[in-house]
Amino acid sequence: MDYAKLLRLLSNSIDTSGKSGRHIVRFLQPDHYNECLSQLLKYRRIYPALRSIRSSSLLQALFCSLRYPDSTFFEELGLLVESDSTISVHSSASSSKERATDIPWGVKRIGAPEVWSVSTGYRIRIGVIDTGADYSHPDLRYSLGRGIHLLNRASLPHDDNGHGTHIAGTIAAAGGAQGMIGVAPRSLIYPVKAFDHNGSAFVSDIILGIDWCVRSRMNIINMSFGMKSTSQALKNVVRKANEAGIVIVASSGNDKKQRTADYPAKYAQTISVGATNRDGKIASFSNSGPYIDIYAPGEKITSSWLGGGHREMSGTSMATSHVSGAIALLLAARPNLTPGEIKRRLRRTARPLSTSQARARSRPGEVSAVRLLRGKIERRGQG
Repeated sequence: MDYAKLLRLLSNSIDTSGKSGRHIVRFLQPDHYNECLSQLLKYRRIYPALRSIRSSSLLQALFCSLRYPDSTFFEELGLLVESDSTISVHSSASSSKERATDIPWGVKRIGAPEVWSVSTGYRIRIGVIDTGADYSHPDLRYSLGRGIHLLNRASLPHDDNGHGTHIAGTIAAAGGAQGMIGVAPRSLIYPVKAFDHNGSAFVSDIILGIDWCVRSRMNIINMSFGMKSTSQALKNVVRKANEAGIVIVASSGNDKKQRTADYPAKYAQTISVGATNRDGKIASFSNSGPYIDIYAPGEKITSSWLGGGHREMSGTSMATSHVSGAIALLLAARPNLTPGEIKRRLRRTARPLSTSQARARSRPGEVSAVRLLRGKIERRGQG
């Protein structure tokens, strides 16, 4: 490959203002990517525009804004160019301020308190790719690792939206009597801030977040966001994270659709989550159908919020955090389970939905921490 020619073309095509849209340039040959990255460091001195390029070793890709992406030229060099799409958190269907509750109804619903004598998720590492987290929140004082701020690498991933803090609270809050307790209170959340204050991100930021989670050896990635169209780059990096042994939990979306789910939940390598209400029925806003692997409480969920407070929110985002917490409980007790084994176990041990909604035995049910860890609980009881 003529790296000098490629880097010269990139330099001439890069729009540092970002107004031309962002692009993902993927290499089909790993050695080509590695050599290009090496050359890029040298050519940055000659072509300052190249300094704006970001890279993902997991995907073997470059991210930049191109004025005129010449797909033919790139293809001749064994490269693929894809538009860098925007993606949004699965925002709540309702939202209201709430006072703290010791154990929220969703945590009780899935039976988490009943398994805490066996597992609290101790030391399970969960990358939450979201809007960040409130590091000063009393509920999360012992629950947060450093994480990463992908929009400003010099800063901690502080939450300026609230969504990520809410997700972190449901998974791992340990506020005790003065706050709330999440599903896996001794697991560790590593906030990966890829989303801005509006809850919006680029696919490239998600890819960089997944790349960081793999390098940082997360056990679980929580992805409470989605988009309607697929991205080959995102699909590839999700597959690679799955192959690295990371369990990926993704929200299916709040569109009331019965035969689809948003991406990345629709990818086979994720655990796709729908939402239920207090009655154990599929929530009115939740997507449902064959692309859903498991359901979990997602309606009127109280959790941690910015400024040390709490807020009630609804959405498949909230359901996803319950499932990530339940998997953390399982992994702390059974650390050698693979992502595929965990997905099958989740489906097999799920609590059936109401009769009217469970028309077929193959339809997924609602997550149950008690059923998920049944063998461990029974052995503890016998001891």
